[in-house]
Amino acid sequence: MLALARSDAAAEALAARGVEVHRGAIEDEHALSAAMRGCDLAFNIAGVNAFCVPDPTEMMRANVDGAVAAVRAAHRAEVPRLVHTSSAATLGEAPGTVANEWSPHRGWYLSRYEESKTLGERAALAAATELEQDLVCVNPSSVQGPGRAGGTGRFLIAFLDGRLRVFIDTWVSLVDIQDCVAGHLLAAERGRAGERYVLNGIRMRSTDLLELGASVAGVSAAPRLLPRRLAGLGGTAAELAFRARGRHPPVCREMVRTLLHGHRYDATRSERELGMSYTAPQETIRRTVDWARAQGLLRPR
Repeated sequence: MLALARSDAAAEALAARGVEVHRGAIEDEHALSAAMRGCDLAFNIAGVNAFCVPDPTEMMRANVDGAVAAVRAAHRAEVPRLVHTSSAATLGEAPGTVANEWSPHRGWYLSRYEESKTLGERAALAAATELEQDLVCVNPSSVQGPGRAGGTGRFLIAFLDGRLRVFIDTWVSLVDIQDCVAGHLLAAERGRAGERYVLNGIRMRSTDLLELGASVAGVSAAPRLLPRRLAGLGGTAAELAFRARGRHPPVCREMVRTLLHGHRYDATRSERELGMSYTAPQETIRRTVDWARAQGLLRPR
């Protein structure tokens, strides 16, 4: 197994797992093709996933330019198949709808992250068509489970240890981290070139998710729900206040906009065509809580 590493720390961590490491950046087509040469399969899982960034240049470089560079490198190295990690956010579903691979895009973006992943997926597919490179896209929803303390998991952990007392009534969609790995492997084996596959195992209201988390963790807690208008105003005020002090805001307008929109994803295609089977929500939450406690991220109440 070979992997590309950009930093010394990443290279050391990969080498410790017995991986052959090649150094380079995701947008460096020459470094990528040199590393891919002789491979039967390649995965492009590199990317920047963040909200509230003051300058999206690095995100665009990794998520757009990097996606195209990976396709061109795979073609140059004569790799039979490339699997590209996209995002369910690229579906761009209209408010209040359940999205699948064929949902019409709403025509505007909730965040710079969503924009970068959408443009990157489109550019990668276009490059693959131009070069006749076999490319399969995998579109995970929010990936959660042991090892993941960001995204929805961040809110769940903060709620369970009492730091998060207010939240928004919205829809959330998650995929267990183990299911996400399985989905990539199945897409490599069974996916159709030029197609994309949504990976999503949990679709529920935020209040139900937090209630399930409290039950699994054995705590008694319920969040107060913010009115939607107040949440929007709060996100704007927090962002402006932190920016004025030269600090990175923990909450910003695009984050709140994404939360208020919510996401409901339909992963039927991955089940039907790839043979995916998803972990039960309670098991995903249980493993997440156990890991967070073991890591000291979930403080006793």
